[in-house]
Amino acid sequence: MFNNPYYITKGISKNIPPWLINLMWFMIHQMEVESKDYLQVFELEKQPDGKQYICHKQEQPSYKYEICLECKTAVNAKIFVIDDQTHSTMLLAEEY
Repeated sequence: MFNNPYYITKGISKNIPPWLINLMWFMIHQMEVESKDYLQVFELEKQPDGKQYICHKQEQPSYKYEICLECKTAVNAKIFVIDDQTHSTMLLAEEY
């Protein structure tokens, strides 16, 4: 899974910084699990101190990874990344 062409929606392009988009794709590739679920979920929260909190998870098999990073462009968003075996699409939850 997630070894095919990548696409992002207009919502991702307009609202999520490019460095964060690239980091999320990287986080999917670096997952250490038996298998990757077709649906990856990212919860992004801008912390009061300006840091970017990222929670990456999937349902089957269960997986959760959290990280908090220093940055100047932190955002709040829930993002889905869906693999349909021909391509992978990153979209804001409200675009689903």
